[in-house]
Amino acid sequence: MDADAKERIAKSTQEQAVAAWTHWLNEEVQKKVDAMLAEEDGNLEKALAEMQELKKFVSNPEHILGAVQTKHGEVAEHVQVNVSNARNYMKGLAAEYTFEGVGRTAPEDYLKNGAQIQSKFYNGAKHTMEAVKGHLDKYPDFVKNGGSYDIPQDQYNAIVRVLNLQKESPSSLSKEQWRLAEAAKQFQQDTGLNFGRDVSPAIADYSDVQLGKIDDTIRKEEQSLHKTDQEKRAEIYEQGKPNFKQGAQAAGVGAVLEGGMAFCLEIARKCKEGKKLQNFTEEDWCEIGKKTGYGTVKGGIRGAAVYLLSNFTVTPENVASAYVTAVFGVGEQLNAYRTGKITQEDFLINSETLCLDVTVSAIASIVGQTVIPVPILGALVGNVAGEYVYEICKQYNAEKEQKLVSTYRLQMAELGTEINLRCIAFANETMKKTKEFESLVDIAFDEDVNIAFEGAIKLARSAGVKEEKILKTKADIDAYFLN
Repeated sequence: MDADAKERIAKSTQEQAVAAWTHWLNEEVQKKVDAMLAEEDGNLEKALAEMQELKKFVSNPEHILGAVQTKHGEVAEHVQVNVSNARNYMKGLAAEYTFEGVGRTAPEDYLKNGAQIQSKFYNGAKHTMEAVKGHLDKYPDFVKNGGSYDIPQDQYNAIVRVLNLQKESPSSLSKEQWRLAEAAKQFQQDTGLNFGRDVSPAIADYSDVQLGKIDDTIRKEEQSLHKTDQEKRAEIYEQGKPNFKQGAQAAGVGAVLEGGMAFCLEIARKCKEGKKLQNFTEEDWCEIGKKTGYGTVKGGIRGAAVYLLSNFTVTPENVASAYVTAVFGVGEQLNAYRTGKITQEDFLINSETLCLDVTVSAIASIVGQTVIPVPILGALVGNVAGEYVYEICKQYNAEKEQKLVSTYRLQMAELGTEINLRCIAFANETMKKTKEFESLVDIAFDEDVNIAFEGAIKLARSAGVKEEKILKTKADIDAYFLN
């Protein structure tokens, strides 16, 4: 094998290395997206399971503690536990709330990360504060042992708001707000509790947990969970889209590889001419620099083009790289033809040969990556093996084999024409059948009942329904529905 052939194999291998690296980059991005989507599937499944538990609990009010007017208290506990856990799951976090290890009439209603919490939901913020105070009187060590209280979110917000206004702008408070602020201050003095530290807002308002409202609350929460899921999936898909940063990476890798290959090949060429590296002149280095710069620019264009073609079209990376090589090669041949360096016949032959060469490179790389499923390595090994076989075949291709190839190409062209004609015939037949089916559908749904009935029979026949199973008369219909 001559030196030019070896150089061409080295260059094609480097070119396919850019494609292989881009393919690996795209695969890694897709793997990341798939993993995040799978995780999101699990998060949504766990969140909806929490909501299912809540629906199961409220579906049987007879088993909920208290009278009809007070059952909302235990409903509020389950809303806090199940909804909070569901929201956590949608954030990719672990559940914080649980009923495990908690007695139904224990001092605490549920646990949050192991800490005891008592829930108090009474009609009106003052009554809720009185209920908290009553519980603390009964269990004086509850807060000392790490316990805390949850109260309706709307009541908590109202209390905190009037306390802040009383400090900052007392004149803006109404009489009712002033009384609530005074009651809240007295509550903190009597109990030693602090809003925000010992008393926290629950996840729901007082009205949300009432028996007549809880179904609507659950439905809205499930809609919110699905909306959150859709937004997160949209973000994941957005992360998986091609972007400028990855495109710049592909262009950079292409520039480095192709520029480095051009540098090495030019030094090797000069060394083969008999020059030693230490004897290179300024002119030699300038020539090497020009070739390296040209290769770097080509590599950057190749990397960016392969990335764009593989991400915005259905072009495989190996084929995209071959396409870019063909464009560069044919462009050089066209320039040579325009300047009179080659004839029109030379231009056509050289261009055909170039396209055949890059096709072999692309196919060999694809086969190599399939046989050796190791990122980048398989494509490179396949390219080298394929190129070597190709060069050997070109050198030892006898006249008999050339005729065989010509015959094969002719057969492929004829086969392609035949397949094309069949596809056209099939498409025309499909359009014809589609129009017939649409006309039958229109008749089957005609406003005239008799026309629609006859149309339905024809539609059933066209859809392949067996004749004996089609209801064609009133007697058929009566027999089918009554017997």
